[in-house]
Amino acid sequence: MITPNEIRYLNPPSVEVRKKKYCRFKKAGIKYIDYKDAEFLKRFLNEQGKILPRRLTGTSLKFQRKVSQAVKRARHLALLPFVTDLLK
Repeated sequence: MITPNEIRYLNPPSVEVRKKKYCRFKKAGIKYIDYKDAEFLKRFLNEQGKILPRRLTGTSLKFQRKVSQAVKRARHLALLPFVTDLLK
């Protein structure tokens, strides 16, 4: 009979400790997302210019909608590109 002390692993089992996601807009008290601030909106885009999803940014649903609307308005005014190779 094998006891638990005799069981060996090649790599020790790792326990992932994830930081809790939070909405940076709620934490900072931001109520309006300015579509004219392209540098701020670039934080929510990947290298190809696509909008990052909520599960990656931690943004709440209410503010994710506002971010996507602001990005779309900035694209329409040519402040942000629709498609790019290397944005950042």
